[in-house]
Amino acid sequence: MNDIKCIAFDLDDTLLTKKKELTARNRAALEKAANLGIELIPATGRFYLALPEEIREWPYLHYAILINGAQILDVQKQETIYSKEIPVETALDVFSWFDTLPVIYDCYVDGWGYMNKAMLDSAHEYIINEPSLQLVRSKRTPIPELKAFLIQKQRSCQKLQLFTKKDIAFRDELIDMISERYPMLAVSSSLPNNIEINDKNATKGNALLWLAGYLGLDVQQTAAFGDGRNDLSMIREAGIGIAMENAHPDVKAAADFITGSCEEDGVGIMIETITDNA
Repeated sequence: MNDIKCIAFDLDDTLLTKKKELTARNRAALEKAANLGIELIPATGRFYLALPEEIREWPYLHYAILINGAQILDVQKQETIYSKEIPVETALDVFSWFDTLPVIYDCYVDGWGYMNKAMLDSAHEYIINEPSLQLVRSKRTPIPELKAFLIQKQRSCQKLQLFTKKDIAFRDELIDMISERYPMLAVSSSLPNNIEINDKNATKGNALLWLAGYLGLDVQQTAAFGDGRNDLSMIREAGIGIAMENAHPDVKAAADFITGSCEEDGVGIMIETITDNA
């Protein structure tokens, strides 16, 4: 661990607690790493404006891997330096199929979220975690009909997302169905009843590899923290992959280390180990 120059970390249920809070120990560990010259990279399914304000205001935040790897943002310049998006025709086909299923869905376009108003109004029936529900309600623009909106905008999508009604078995069945039906897409999940869909090349792992090269680093000089299936590629590609105690079993199996849970300062504890060896 004595040559780590870049640390990437998921936010929800990894760096942040279940209540979406950054603890004092995690904050202090990140600041120590930054003072040692280690690049700190949020690697999240969120878009930039959905990052907590405290994180967006970090003076040492230079880059962010966003929307599961669909975008890498140069934060200081507010410029996209890497992008992988879903063609609008593919998104429309996916949503037409979703309309036959008992789900609600949304999409990210140009760094913001959009959702059918009727679906947003019923989101509380699908999103059981209150902080996650409030995040969706505050970071989605309600529109009458999402497909018509996309046709009119003619813009590719950074991410598609659906939610099922508290049915993990159905969610897992849908993951397999989507993967088979749309092999050109990457399918993952970060919550017990959501599915996140990106371009096949838009993964956190691919984005981390690209960013390491952009920064002139060997991938072995990177570490990554995660808990959900959308973190799996990053955990595998990083020089050191670290799973949270609360991580999905597949993430734990792929990791080099398992740290404490998101409620136990797991990120901070492991960063302290990394910086003590720096």
